[in-house]
Amino acid sequence: MGIEEKLPAGFLLTTVEQVAGYMRKSSVWPATFGLACCAIEMMAVGTPDYDIARFGMERFSATPRQADLMIVAGRVSQKMAPVVRQVYDQMPEPKWVIAMGVCASSGGMFNNYAIVQGVDHIVPVDVYLPGCPPRPEMLLNAILVLHDQIQNSKLGVNRVAAARAAEEAALRATPTQLMAATHDHGVSTGRSLLA
Repeated sequence: MGIEEKLPAGFLLTTVEQVAGYMRKSSVWPATFGLACCAIEMMAVGTPDYDIARFGMERFSATPRQADLMIVAGRVSQKMAPVVRQVYDQMPEPKWVIAMGVCASSGGMFNNYAIVQGVDHIVPVDVYLPGCPPRPEMLLNAILVLHDQIQNSKLGVNRVAAARAAEEAALRATPTQLMAATHDHGVSTGRSLLA
């Protein structure tokens, strides 16, 4: 005779963090920050073909004060960087960021002075979504990955400490133009890449 016979049917054990995580992940409201071609793919997830409403995200917020997810879609210019940070600062806690596309993640093919080499130099990023541009299905997958992070996130002072540490690490990150090459393309040896 175990405890399950003593308790009424349908009894469930969980933690407050698990319940809060479930509620948060089921009601994420994104603040769209479409800056380039990736924004078209981001808009496509709102259509009936992809139906982002099934994840409780049918309301794309036009104001940062009513949003808790920033989807940065496209390249971020140096001129736009303070605006991105201001919108992020106006969002209430807890908040999350998806860097959508290779330009938002690392500057993409725009390795020059005018483009920020990754939005993580401005705001802390929770999920990096590669692609040029990434398909709407890939954005839905990134949202599901973020949902797992939200479900398992800590509450209270643990969350604040984790967010501060992530932001400080992102701001200390080495710019991509200063990173060592990961492989040789054969250009320095004079070999033909087509041979």
